[in-house]
This record gives sequence, structure tokens and C-alpha cells, in this order.
Amino acid sequence: MRELAVRGMVAGLVLGAVLAAGAQATSPAGSQTKGLQTGSGLVNGYQPTWWKSAVVYQVYPRSFQDSNGDGIGDLRGITARLDYLHGLGVDVLWLSPHYDSPNADNGYDIRDYRKVMTEFGTMADFDALLAGIKARHMKLIIDLVVNHTSDEHHWFVESRQSKNNPYRDYYIWRPGKVGPDGKRMPPNNYRSAFSGSAWQYDPQTGEYYLHLFAIKQPDLNWENPKVRQEVYSLMRFWLDKGVDGFRMDVIPYISKQPGLPDLTPAQQQHPDQVFGNGPRRDEFLQEMNREVLSHYDVMSVGEAAGVTLAQEPALVDDRRHELNMIFNFDAVRINRDGKQWKDWTLPGLKAIYAQHAAQLDTHSWDTVFLSNHDNPRLVSSFGDDRPEYRVASAKLLATMLMTLRGTPFVYQGDELGMTNYPFQSINEYNDIEAKNGWQEDVLGGHVPAADYLANLRRMSRDNARTPMQWDATANGGFTTAAKPWLAVNPNFTTINASAELADPDSVYHYYAQAIALHHRAPALVYGDYRDLDPTNPQVFAYTRTLGQERYLVVLNFSEKPAEFALPPGVRADRLVLGNLHTAAAETGPLHLQGWEARVYQY
Repeated sequence: MRELAVRGMVAGLVLGAVLAAGAQATSPAGSQTKGLQTGSGLVNGYQPTWWKSAVVYQVYPRSFQDSNGDGIGDLRGITARLDYLHGLGVDVLWLSPHYDSPNADNGYDIRDYRKVMTEFGTMADFDALLAGIKARHMKLIIDLVVNHTSDEHHWFVESRQSKNNPYRDYYIWRPGKVGPDGKRMPPNNYRSAFSGSAWQYDPQTGEYYLHLFAIKQPDLNWENPKVRQEVYSLMRFWLDKGVDGFRMDVIPYISKQPGLPDLTPAQQQHPDQVFGNGPRRDEFLQEMNREVLSHYDVMSVGEAAGVTLAQEPALVDDRRHELNMIFNFDAVRINRDGKQWKDWTLPGLKAIYAQHAAQLDTHSWDTVFLSNHDNPRLVSSFGDDRPEYRVASAKLLATMLMTLRGTPFVYQGDELGMTNYPFQSINEYNDIEAKNGWQEDVLGGHVPAADYLANLRRMSRDNARTPMQWDATANGGFTTAAKPWLAVNPNFTTINASAELADPDSVYHYYAQAIALHHRAPALVYGDYRDLDPTNPQVFAYTRTLGQERYLVVLNFSEKPAEFALPPGVRADRLVLGNLHTAAAETGPLHLQGWEARVYQY
């Protein structure tokens, strides 16, 4: 009954007003350009495509909605909430890994690429989810995790049997070294992203296998053409089912450095730049595109750890035929130094977006994101999650995401302004990265427990993985189980979808308005970007222009009021979106309230 009630509220309060805007997203890009295309079909130099004008919503299935009362989100739960997502106006759902997995890293350790994780349901449930998405004129992309598998995948089970097994060369095996003390040592000094050596000794054959992530995530050997063909086959399997593309997990890591030499001291400071730039990376991606992606009308977005902005066009320039776009981490990681939280500045953030605008030409497309399943909550990291500022700052961030250059990505719960969880003990965490770090740093005597926990509260991936907050009932309406797989944030009684659907001034409804604006304004997709005051420490003001279509975006990144003088030629004529109730236009300097966001058309 709770499910029906929420869906009924969506239908009554949202669909009538917002779905019309959502429907615009399915219109061909050319139909939106109103004569701005050239004879070649280009818009402002860009080739229009559906994935450039789309808004993507990431679903972390374990935490989205539990349909069977086992405390774990599942595919039927997602299907039951499709009207909620359709009402928001998003075009594409990105489904985090749903494959069969022993869950050493919450599904990113895949045991069978052609089977659905038992906790999530069946292949019939997946087919029903996909059909429901298509019926609402949305699209689905799924995770492609092919740098590594689970150690329980049958390829690896065979690979570790003997040195002459047919699957031995599917993975990266090496003999160890003998250390100065005569003891066995790993083949090189690579470190796992989850602490400790990236090599695991396997006594059955007396060799080590490489795992750049968890011990139960052995790296595949992409030098072996049989491995590549296996990957292309499983990609076709899902594309032939009707999925619309892939988010590719740590895809630059697939090419390893020849000979796997030790990292130098300098390289050890940024090992991802070594792992992400192997000599055959682009060759492998071009082969993938040639053999698979080019045969379908799909979207491909790579998680590109280790790839700098200067290197980004090598992956996404459409003349190279590799990927459509990548996640560059410069912006989302401006608030950290490695795994340590650090203060960030608005001019620093603005400089990143300016650099992207300057570096990426009309052949290279960008992504816009500041949160996902691997990062803390958006409003807690880049806004102000104190009760008096949470709503305004969450709306401001939505405004920015929907008006910057590139395809916007929204992570589940950010449209509600969900916040970081008030973790107090290491025992409350689920994340393998947090637990391994505690083992190495705290129990190893390197970091005081209080310091480690204080940093982890701000940085942990588990902040984003707490269950969706659907209503004010037990466990936020996520599950009927006594205990969900990860605790629900205790603020679910006030921050939840049911309350926000009923409130026309909520964060949810504001996201819907911002997404609708993004859909109906070609300038916000293909338009030029200009930062009006790069060094202003409080106000982020920029324009997006396409021919005679011009937008001014003004964002006050502070709880303090701000005044902003517009430069010549830029006007605040017609307010088309604002997170606070302000005058429609101002003729002099703009007077902004704390955390105020405005979008004008002029």
C-alpha cells in the first residue's frame, strides 16, 4: 500500500506538470535547434546526438528499493519506482552492476556476466525493468566491469588450476622475487587501491596474480586476444537485449605497462596515471568500438581515473572512434588530497570548468557530475547540509549541473537533497575500502582512530550507498525487513520522496524544473560557455550562448548575501529558474541571498 500511495502521488503531483518536459528529452536533437544547424547538420560545430542532450540518473540497485523484504534493493524495486524517475524528467538510467557476484566489492567483482545477481532477482526481472524503461521512452545503460572479474568467475577458477591451463593467460600471473632477507616478495611494488600489495600469492601454482583492487578482483589480461573477444561477446549479449550502452568501470586500466616494472617514487604518488595510460589502451578501445559499439546506437562513458584533462581527447575525440565521453575527476575530487579531505575554493572549481571549456573542442564531449556511488553526498560535499541551508544549496547545485557544458549525471537521492550519514564507528561501515584502510592505517599504528574516522565521515563511499529515503515509515520505506543491508540515514523522517513530492517547493520539484529547462534550451547543451568573474570567491556567474539564445547563470556559493555587477552586454532580463523567491529582473547589480541560484534568459 505504501508503494501504491507514493506512485499515486507521483502521478497526481508530478506527471501532469513535469512529464511534458521529460517528453521533450526524447525529441531528436535536431528538432530543438530551430534553424541553428548548418547544412552539415552541426549545431555550433557539434554533431547532435541523443546522449549529448540527455540527463542521466544513476541507480545503485542495492540501495534503491527492496521489493521482497530481504533488506537488499532489487530490480523489481527499481521497476516499481520508474514513474518517480520518469516524473523527474531524466532520459537515461545508469544501472550499477546487477550481475552475479559474491559481493566482495558490492557487485564490482563479477562471477558471471550473463547472469543477474540472486539478491537482485532474475533475468526475467531485468527484462521487465528494461521493458518498463522503454515504455516510458527512457534508455538504460549498464556497468561494464572488465578490467577485472571475481576470483570466483569460472575463467579464474580454471586459471589458477595450473600454469598450462587454457585459461591461465586470461589473467596476469608472475613469479615472485626473493627479498634481501631471503623471503618471497611480490613481483613489483604496485599497491592495491584498497590498501596493501596489488599482488596475491597463490600456493597452488606458486605464483602471484595481479589485483589492482580487492584480492577477490583479479585483473584480466587484455594482451590475450581471447579475453578481448570474450568481452566483446558479453557486450553484444546485453546490447542485443536492448540496453543503450555502458558506463565502463576503470576502463583505462586495461592496458598494463610492458614488463610491469616497479613504480618510481614519483609514480607512487599518482599510480593511477601509470595504470590509466598503458601503451595499448587506445588500440584496445578502438578495437572495441570497431567490433561492437559502432554497430549500435549507444552511449559509452568511461570511468577515467588516471587520465588528465590534456589526455582526455585521446579517449573521446569522435574522430578516434573510442568512447563518447569519460568521467574526469578533477572537479569531484577538488575537495580531497588522495584519500584525505581538504578545503576547496570556488575559484579553484571554476578554473576546472574553464579549463575543460578551453581544452575540449567540438569533437570531444564532456560529462558534468559531482557525485556517484564512489563519492560522498553532493550537498554535504559541495553545498551546506545544515538544515537551514540544505534545500537552497541542493537546488543551487542542481542549477549548476543542468547548465554547465556536458551531459549531466544525477546520483540517486541527490534530487532529494540526501546528506552524508552520521557514522560514529568503523563497525557501521560496509565498504571494503574503509575497512581495509582501518586495518592498515589504524590497526597498523599509522593514524589515530579518531583522525581516521573524522576523515572517513566526510569521504566514505558508504555515504552515498545508504538506502533511498522514500517516506517517513520504518527504514524510510526502503524495505520491510527489520534491518537493511546498510543503515538508513536517521534524517529520513524529514528528507524523503513522499514529503518532497507533496511539496511543490521541494528539492525534487526543483530538479524536475532544472532538467526541463536543460531539455528545452539548446544553448544549455551545445552553447558556448563564458565565466564572467573567475576569481570571485563567492559568486559563480557564467553565460551559455547559442546564436540569439543566451542564458545567464548566477550562483552564490555561500550563506552570506552577495552583490554581483553584470559586465557590459550581459543582462538579467527574464528569470527562467530560481531557487528562492526573487524579483523577475534587476536593472543594476544583482543582490543575491545566501545560496541563491538564478538563471536568466536575455
